[in-house]
Amino acid sequence: MGIGGFGVQGFYRNIFGGDWPGYSICFQPLTQPYEFEEGLLIKLVTFDLDGTLVNAYPAVSRSVNYTLNSLGFAPSSDDEIKRSVGSGDRNLMIHFVGEKLGDKALAIYRPRHIKDLKAKGMVKLLPGALGILKFLKGKGYKLAIASNRPTKFTRIILKELAIVQLFDVVLCADKVDRPKPYPDILWAIAKRLSLGKSEVLYIGDMTIDVNCARRAGVRMVAVATGSNSKKELKDLKPWRIIGKMNQLKRIIMEER
Repeated sequence: MGIGGFGVQGFYRNIFGGDWPGYSICFQPLTQPYEFEEGLLIKLVTFDLDGTLVNAYPAVSRSVNYTLNSLGFAPSSDDEIKRSVGSGDRNLMIHFVGEKLGDKALAIYRPRHIKDLKAKGMVKLLPGALGILKFLKGKGYKLAIASNRPTKFTRIILKELAIVQLFDVVLCADKVDRPKPYPDILWAIAKRLSLGKSEVLYIGDMTIDVNCARRAGVRMVAVATGSNSKKELKDLKPWRIIGKMNQLKRIIMEER
């Protein structure tokens, strides 16, 4: 069963109009220019979490290497772990230990990661993140999180940083049929808030986020503060690209 009980295509047709043609090519690289409806003001700003608003890489690295050590693997570098996040914790484990040990690794990783997320100094807001959230909230925008992290971990991060109250919707990959780069999560958030795609702006730090937004038909600002370089993001031709979160304010004001 798809989103809202009537399938993803039915949801897309009901909310956005017309069928979405990209199912069969969802993981193929997309570099064509953005196509979206002009005319309506942005009402919802949806953010990715890790690498976009927060730096939780120290916690992820600690948890990954604890898991690797428990299974007899050599430790991995922080850079390698940082480059490997974004597709959910199961895929993260498989990347390091292989498919056969994926479930066993996950059973070690998840309880350890709860501890590491709550440890002092392991999770921090990225520069400019809190300021832009408060600015947008003060201007009356709806705010949402769209993360491939499991809901439990996302909620822990938001509560630890005392920002959970700023968001109207928090939705994670374990609550939709398919994770990013599939567009389901952005569609579902828009549906909850009764908004169309031209009223949505998505912010993320990875190529997976650029592709997710393009497939969902929403405007996207790539911020080069996470796992992918500015060049890697630029190669996928996002609607806008910035180097720091505080630069988002200018883009928002231009669209008002």
